[in-house]
Amino acid sequence: MDFLLEYSMFFLKALTIVLAIGAVLLMGVMAAVKPGNRKGELTFDNLSEEHQALVEDLHQGMLDKKAFKKWQKQQKAVDSSSQSRLFVVDFHGSMDAHEVEALREEVTAVLAMATKDDEVLVRLESGGGVVHGYGLAASQLDRLRQQEIPLTVAVDKVAASGGYMMACIANKIIAAPFAIVGSIGVVAQLPNFHKLLKKNHVDVEMFTAGEYKRTVTVFGENTDKGRAKFQHELEETHLLFKDFVQKHRPVLDIAQVATGEHWFGYQAFELKLVDELLTSDDYVLKQMQQRQVFLVKYQLKKRLSERMGLAAAATINSLWQQANRLMVWR
Repeated sequence: MDFLLEYSMFFLKALTIVLAIGAVLLMGVMAAVKPGNRKGELTFDNLSEEHQALVEDLHQGMLDKKAFKKWQKQQKAVDSSSQSRLFVVDFHGSMDAHEVEALREEVTAVLAMATKDDEVLVRLESGGGVVHGYGLAASQLDRLRQQEIPLTVAVDKVAASGGYMMACIANKIIAAPFAIVGSIGVVAQLPNFHKLLKKNHVDVEMFTAGEYKRTVTVFGENTDKGRAKFQHELEETHLLFKDFVQKHRPVLDIAQVATGEHWFGYQAFELKLVDELLTSDDYVLKQMQQRQVFLVKYQLKKRLSERMGLAAAATINSLWQQANRLMVWR
């Protein structure tokens, strides 16, 4: 009897897991066949109201009832409709800068509402990445400048390479004292397996039309001429990068800062890469004294299959743990 009970438990556990995995795979196939358009959701969170509610809760918890009522009376009524606004946008960039998809929606939303009396704060965190991706991201921020809406970029951790390309668009750059800033340079690297393939008598043939359609390759034999052309392209890109930064921050000694080096906030301030040493938190709190502050965020909605897939994975894990607890091997 014990054997039959144990076998039944094992069979049910295995069957449950197989069915759950099959359901996840089926939903994945359905999602691939019918990709559809992934719409996003745009939200405006009133950070001023959230902060005021926090302050009030803290006072209520720390003061006695009489003192709290006195504090409440001391609070002046603020007509929020007469205040200008600070729109806060977060950009945490990856290597391929795919976050620009959300950034463009957020900038478009801000442009639909903001006036020249308002301001935009971008809390930027990125170590850079592909040139075209960060070029587009910088162009999105430049849309704000073109409409003469004041733009501030805050760097709490890092704005290097393409991240600094974005930051230099701003009217003002603030940075935490130990944030990493700069890295105005261009880098490219790739492995080459030609010698390994040649040793094993493997030929790789590549056909091109155009002398420089390919300069260096991963599998073929690279030539000095191809390397020289590739290096020239890097130098040209670096020159464009330097000109771009110099145009937006003419106060910089571009020859001094465009060496590919990065600096901490203290050093970046001395080099005029940033305008003020300040965290984004302190900046937002200061702005709350004179503006209504809103967090603008655009998020892609997860497909039903993705949500169900996550739920199924959690269910599988839960069932597995429960089955292991019920199963008693002797």
